[in-house]
Amino acid sequence: MPALVSIIPILLLFALMLGFKMPGYKSALITLIVTILLALFAAPALGMLPAPLQGVSIAGITWWAVVEGVLKAVFPILIVILMAIYSYNILVEDQQIETIKKQFTSISEDRGIIVLILVWGFGGLLEGMAGFGTAVAIPAAILIGLGFKPMFSALVALLANSVPVAFGAVGIPVTTLCNEISPGGAAPADMICEIAGLTVVQLSPLFFLIPFVILMLTERKALVKNITLTLWTGCVSLVVQYACAHFLGAETPAILGSIAAIAAIVVYAKVFIRKKAAAATPDGQTIEVEVSGSTRFTFAETFKAWSVYIFILAFILISGALCPSVNGFLKSHLVTAVDLPVIGSTFKFGWISNAGLMLFLGATVGGLIQGVSFRKLMLILARTLVNLRYTVITIVCLIAMSSVMNYSGMISAIAVSLVALTGSLYPLFAPLIGGIGTFVTGSDTSSNILFAKLQANVAGQLGLTHPSSFFGFSGNETNWLAAGNTTGATGGKIISPQSIAIATASCNMQGQDGEIIKKALPYAIAYIIISGLMVYFGL
Repeated sequence: MPALVSIIPILLLFALMLGFKMPGYKSALITLIVTILLALFAAPALGMLPAPLQGVSIAGITWWAVVEGVLKAVFPILIVILMAIYSYNILVEDQQIETIKKQFTSISEDRGIIVLILVWGFGGLLEGMAGFGTAVAIPAAILIGLGFKPMFSALVALLANSVPVAFGAVGIPVTTLCNEISPGGAAPADMICEIAGLTVVQLSPLFFLIPFVILMLTERKALVKNITLTLWTGCVSLVVQYACAHFLGAETPAILGSIAAIAAIVVYAKVFIRKKAAAATPDGQTIEVEVSGSTRFTFAETFKAWSVYIFILAFILISGALCPSVNGFLKSHLVTAVDLPVIGSTFKFGWISNAGLMLFLGATVGGLIQGVSFRKLMLILARTLVNLRYTVITIVCLIAMSSVMNYSGMISAIAVSLVALTGSLYPLFAPLIGGIGTFVTGSDTSSNILFAKLQANVAGQLGLTHPSSFFGFSGNETNWLAAGNTTGATGGKIISPQSIAIATASCNMQGQDGEIIKKALPYAIAYIIISGLMVYFGL
């Protein structure tokens, strides 16, 4: 019964978006209200409250859970989304997007090359460095600027923002997973490297399937080219990411793997793509691509056009793991801590260490270099904020909902019931738990916080505690099962309502959340099934 009650918010959200085709912000608001009512009345009656909160006022738990959700939604998720779309709007305002468009098409006039380099390469790079929706918002917006239809742009951006998510935001999801299951609470470097490597192994088929699906959605008739490009790009991405994960840890796989993928796609385009691509288009989609093989841009023109993204990447790298001293300073200064009584939590936000600030600084400096006045930049920022008003409602409600579900015991009830139902087949469903965590919370990191210890405990109950070998890769069985959580979580990211909300905002598709999730759902289901098979047969 606790599990049946707990799954009501998830089913309701799907029903409102898909069945009733209700806009995302209305669906999220209604679902939040229902979740609060369930937390207030059903959770205490069914004994679902976590042990530390039993005997505590359920009204207080629910109120402070909502407060925590609102804080998490604004800092930094909404800030990052706002700044990511602000950066793109600067390019549109100053017409520099046209230069970027010509430069992408000058790499190749092939649609598949353009799409793959944007969503798999550039999107993966953004995910690895910033995360929090940038890998969906920016590539999707650029694709629309290149002439692709909004629905197509949203779908391929969501699909591509899956595999790199395990190592997004400089490896935070995997690092958090390791810390959660480490006996001392701070995982040693060798443990992080092992679990990072095992995660790449579990994701290995998806390094090929996701690029192939993206290419087939772009050009269905170019089967031979799609297969060869997929094999080439997938091999390069997989090898580089595994090497980075196994030898360096969780911080660099998505970053260096995506840079290697971009280089691989460019090499393929220059060597094998010589003629204009066939006019095959997905679902009647058309795109006017200027044949620009002879187009040349000076260094100054290129720097001006890309200055927004150049400075964004520079600020993210300087403030991140590449400069530990700077990173340490930023994380230890101007940090606001908000104590949340009753639920016993403390929310912390670094005003100068978050990705949103780096996006703002990079976009603003780049915009000034492009010749846009500071006053005009602030007007662009204000206009962007107004256009995102429905997205703000959606994401605040969704994060608050996930927080209420967590503190009321709903998420744990779903996971525990799934363990009880599956028994020895549990490893097959371990990624599904990770996927549910990401679907509800919108974050691979949050999913790992919720379920990492559960996965490790189940491994102990099943006797999966000794060293073993998975497809020729040595590791610990407990770590293998725990890695399955973050593997499945990357699949849940595809259909997370928060990701969908980001896609609707960046593609100017407000109110069409249900249509996007309907398109993406079959791919997410297949993704998690493949992840489950890898985890199960790898033991």
